[in-house]
Amino acid sequence: MDLRKLREINIRETKQKVKDSVTDDLILIQGVHAYNELIRVESRLLNVLKEWYGYYFPELTEKDNFPELIPESKNVLMKKFGIKETMGSDLSDNDVKTIKDFSKQISELKKSRISIEDYISIKMKKIAPELYKTATSIVGARLIERAGSLKHLAELPSSTIQILGAEKSLFRHLRQKTKPPKYGVIFFHPDLVKAKQDEKGKAARKLAARISIAVKQDYFRNERH
Repeated sequence: MDLRKLREINIRETKQKVKDSVTDDLILIQGVHAYNELIRVESRLLNVLKEWYGYYFPELTEKDNFPELIPESKNVLMKKFGIKETMGSDLSDNDVKTIKDFSKQISELKKSRISIEDYISIKMKKIAPELYKTATSIVGARLIERAGSLKHLAELPSSTIQILGAEKSLFRHLRQKTKPPKYGVIFFHPDLVKAKQDEKGKAARKLAARISIAVKQDYFRNERH
C-alpha cells in the first residue's frame, strides 16, 4: 500500500472518530451552557430595565411580572392597580418607546430560555430517564455538564456528586479552613428547597446517593444499547 492510500485511510478513520465522538450528552451540555448564559443575561438586563423604567413609573417595578406589563400605557396601568399618583418623571415619547422596545427584547430572551429548558427536558428523558426522574431535568443536566459527560458523572462517588458546582466554596475551605460546602448544583432540587435549614445537609446526602444510583442505571443502560 502506497503512502498516499495510507494517508487517505487515516484521514477517513480520523473523520469518523471525530463524528462518533459527538454524543447526545455532549450536545446536551451545550444546551445547558446556553441555558445558563440566558439566565445570567436575562437577570442582568432585568436589573437594568427595572432601574431604567423606574425613572418613569417606579411603582410598577414593585410587581413581580412588571416586564410583561410595560407595553401597556402608564394611565391604563395606574387605573389597573389603583395608583392615583406616581413619583415617576415625565419622559419623552422616544425615551418611553426605547424602554418598551428593550423590554420586548428581554421577553424574547425569556422565550428562548423557556424553549431551551423544554429542549433539555426532552433530551434528559432520552439519554438519562432515571436521572431525570430523580434529579429533575435542569438539576440532572447541570450535573452532567459539571461532570463533563454522563460517563464521568456515573463514575463519581455520591459525596462528589453532592458538591458538584460548589468548587469555589470547596477550594476556599481547603485554603482558608472555612466550612466545607454541603451541596452544589443539587441545592436547586425541590427536596433541598423545601428542607429545613438544619436538615439540608442530610437531605443533600440522601439525594446525592439516589442520584448516584440513577445515573449509573442510565449509563449502563446506554452502554448495553
